[in-house]
Amino acid sequence: MNRMVLGAIMALVMVGVGLFWLQGRAAVEEGAPPPEPTAAAPPPDVLPSADVAGLRGPAPPEASELSREQRRFFRYDRDRDLRITRNEMLASRTPAFRRLDKDGNNLLTFEEWAVATGERFDQADADGDRELDPREFATTAPRPRASPRCNC
Repeated sequence: MNRMVLGAIMALVMVGVGLFWLQGRAAVEEGAPPPEPTAAAPPPDVLPSADVAGLRGPAPPEASELSREQRRFFRYDRDRDLRITRNEMLASRTPAFRRLDKDGNNLLTFEEWAVATGERFDQADADGDRELDPREFATTAPRPRASPRCNC
């Protein structure tokens, strides 16, 4: 019984608030005169100017050298909040995963992995004898990244 009475009171309050809102009690005064133009305002086609001869801005921030570990950390920390989330960590591996996932279902099956590995083996097996000798195996090593010519 108390719930019904409370519900009825709340419904009446809501209807009252709705009617007050619809009537728009805070209407803008109609017929108000526009503000007076000031005499010091320049015409709109003239650009403003200022005397900046003695002014000096703040100094630019100093760039600090990052250690090798800091550079590696910031490669993963994309949003620079000094925390690496799981998504940030796995984001660098997404393109390689997409290349292996042939059917695009975001699941890497053994068959998809085996096909990719078999193709890589066939590319490395130059003489086609189904065996890799040390020279052929060396071609499967990851290529070294090109280093910059100068550290400018």
